[in-house]
Amino acid sequence: MAPVRDELFESAVERGGGVAVGEDGPASRDGIDGLIWSSFSVEGLPDVLGAHQAVRWVQLPMAGVEILFESGLLDDPRWRGVTWTCAKGSYARPVAEHALALALAGLRRLPERARAVSWGQRAATTLFGAEVTILGGGGIATELLALLAPFEVRATVVRANPLPLEGAARTVGSAQLRSVLPGSLVVFVALALSPATVGIIGAQELALMGPDAWLVNVARGRHVRTGDLVDALRAGRIGGAALDVTDPEPLPDGHPLWSMPNCLITPHTADTDEMTRLLLAVRVEENVRRLAAGLPLAGAVDPVAGY
Repeated sequence: MAPVRDELFESAVERGGGVAVGEDGPASRDGIDGLIWSSFSVEGLPDVLGAHQAVRWVQLPMAGVEILFESGLLDDPRWRGVTWTCAKGSYARPVAEHALALALAGLRRLPERARAVSWGQRAATTLFGAEVTILGGGGIATELLALLAPFEVRATVVRANPLPLEGAARTVGSAQLRSVLPGSLVVFVALALSPATVGIIGAQELALMGPDAWLVNVARGRHVRTGDLVDALRAGRIGGAALDVTDPEPLPDGHPLWSMPNCLITPHTADTDEMTRLLLAVRVEENVRRLAAGLPLAGAVDPVAGY
């Protein structure tokens, strides 16, 4: 376990049937099968792997692993025999909960009302029976569809592989994104960041959304072209944006998005440490069991797909 030991994850390793050790043990390098990397930075990770070359599995704490690809670790020939797993899917429930909360807050004009100092006009939009679009077909989308079911929405899922997803009225491929945006009251961004999805929401996509539509981003800030979003909000081309992630992040003080009445920003709190630690421990325990049994590991990183 590195770069720091954590009793919660050590207990998870032991519940899974393993023995938890620190970065400096055991004495034999061949005694270490897996590495639980507890940092959201990969700085120092190559040094630890170099010191323990028998490691065949690395568990990362983050759900999105763009940092792994950008660092070049997956391309390093020294680690080609390593299976990398991340927390994808583990944090889906709290993130989906936050996405729904952001959508309802936007439709019910809470950003505007939170800033109000007088009674104002009566205005709100209901989510019941609405058309919604979800970008992404992973764990967050699955949990979000379940939360949306009582609202009787008609949900379209946009994913790289357009296989049907339970709870969705239809599932389409990524190339059809622009064709499904018109008429969507809420567009949820809940997909992994990869070179193909950087800037997936820009001026053209925002122009296809209606003047009452809300954009909700609980994935990565770089999915959305921030300048294009500012222009769309200023011009009233969309109803508003609710963002748990931004580009840049943290969003600087004084940025135009902070002062827009049709924009709601939360500081990447869809999955806080208090929420995720226990969920990650469950993933660690499961993967220790799977490693010992020779079974496929949960949350395996796909080098081809990029997540």
